[in-house]
Amino acid sequence: MLESVNAGTSEAQLAKLAQLVSLFERGPIAVLTGAGMSTDSGIPDYRGAGSPPRNPMNIAQFTEDPHYRRRFWAGARIGQNRMNTVEPNDGHRALARLEAAGRIEGVITQNVDGLHRRGGSRTVVELHGGGGVMRCIQCGERWTRSEVLGWFDTLNPGYAERNAGAEVAPDGDALVTEVDSVRVPLCPGCGGTLRPDVVYFGETVPVAVFDAAAELVSRSTALLVVGSSLAVNTGMRLVHKTERLGNPLAVINRGPTAIDARPSLAVRIDGGTTETLTALADALGA
Repeated sequence: MLESVNAGTSEAQLAKLAQLVSLFERGPIAVLTGAGMSTDSGIPDYRGAGSPPRNPMNIAQFTEDPHYRRRFWAGARIGQNRMNTVEPNDGHRALARLEAAGRIEGVITQNVDGLHRRGGSRTVVELHGGGGVMRCIQCGERWTRSEVLGWFDTLNPGYAERNAGAEVAPDGDALVTEVDSVRVPLCPGCGGTLRPDVVYFGETVPVAVFDAAAELVSRSTALLVVGSSLAVNTGMRLVHKTERLGNPLAVINRGPTAIDARPSLAVRIDGGTTETLTALADALGA
């Protein structure tokens, strides 16, 4: 199978890839992805090498501080211009190919960018929700991100044009400074506070969502971690579940992860997610 891999792949890389391919001989595996999965789509990573220092907004700041809400909506609107150009990369498409070929049970992702579904994956558990949906904290009504940002434009004419050059942060929002005059969109039904339908820092993954991820791991013969340093506790819980099942772990990530020294780690590839997953799918004939 490895004959189909790019001829430029080194012998060491081929050996690691062969180890990874061998994991699939036991049956379909589960895949857990993090921010490193989307860097080749142009979305910066929070923790990767060279990432700028960031203090992501937590839920208490969002709900209690009007300044933080203005900053969020301003950044979301300007960042949307950049996010409209973001597309799934070949790594996303490789995972979709592997799923279609019956090689993986599905994808569990810590990302909120929606790129796995757009890349063709069918079974996707979004641990931290989806950034494309906004919901009212008071009444629970939901709208698309684009709808609500259209309301922002009506409330803040000319704002997007004046701040179009702001730097885009790892969460897809822009690092804007003109925030004091921003008017925040509210729920048109009850006037309540709107927020992204995602899990902020300071919140926990909904039980039903984690249970869906755990069930996917239970149906699998191994867990492949892609583009994550596993600094988030939810990912480690899935690692522990994999180990309790007696199943092996594998990692594709640039830089260290929290499980690099664990005995259950069968394969460790320090490399890019896109090229490695593409080579894997080719090697498996997906």
